[in-house]
Amino acid sequence: MTTDAPDAWKRWHEQRVETVSAPYGPLALTATHWIEDYPEGRLPDIPGIWATDGAGVVLTAAEADGLTVDGRPFTGGLPLTADDGPQAASRVALGRKRLFVLVREGVWGVRVYDPEAAARRAFRGVEATPYDPRWSVPGRYTPYDGPRTVRVGHADGRERGLALAGELAFTLAGRERTLQVARQGDGRLWAVFADATSGVTSFRFRFLHPAAPDGDGRTTVDFNRAQLPPCAFAEHFICPFPPPGNTLDLAVPAGERALT
Repeated sequence: MTTDAPDAWKRWHEQRVETVSAPYGPLALTATHWIEDYPEGRLPDIPGIWATDGAGVVLTAAEADGLTVDGRPFTGGLPLTADDGPQAASRVALGRKRLFVLVREGVWGVRVYDPEAAARRAFRGVEATPYDPRWSVPGRYTPYDGPRTVRVGHADGRERGLALAGELAFTLAGRERTLQVARQGDGRLWAVFADATSGVTSFRFRFLHPAAPDGDGRTTVDFNRAQLPPCAFAEHFICPFPPPGNTLDLAVPAGERALT
């Protein structure tokens, strides 16, 4: 452990609290609507007509709808593609609300982010265990021969594919263990995992984002930075559940645990 590891963890935790409580952070999500569920194009509490054309979303609105696109009042029809983020920069808005277009496995939807969301107003903090060096260990990443996709349940009750890039091996509590991981665009790894505390003293599953492995596959597996998934902050997220093999058979009392 480096001497500044506890201080670095504290800064990380403070930044996480700022991020999740931001005006358009996960606490601000008040709805996720799948357009295919509304064949007439009228989404609950969202003005305009929202339809899909196979390649994206087509929004049709009148002046009375009060929508803006790229910061300007919008009327007429407009094709929309998925917003890249951040949520605050989504193209369509209704007052302070941001209407964020997304697509999952060809299904188009609209998320509503509202800075006045009740969850954001009620937020008091994130319960997290102070840094403990026992939960930060060396890891080795081994990529699969090719991308793999497994079907897993998601928080909204639907099953979707989860793309996995390889396996992360590490020794914890005297035993070698592994997690199946995805690889993000910046090279970092991403694991969805559960452990013996899940659903008991911590949320039912959590996310882990190890740093990009070096040329020999080496990285650090630091459970002190285990994160609550977005669906811990708002029920309208569709977080994937852990894939097979990613439920650890020990308690990991480290990292973010629950909302306070």
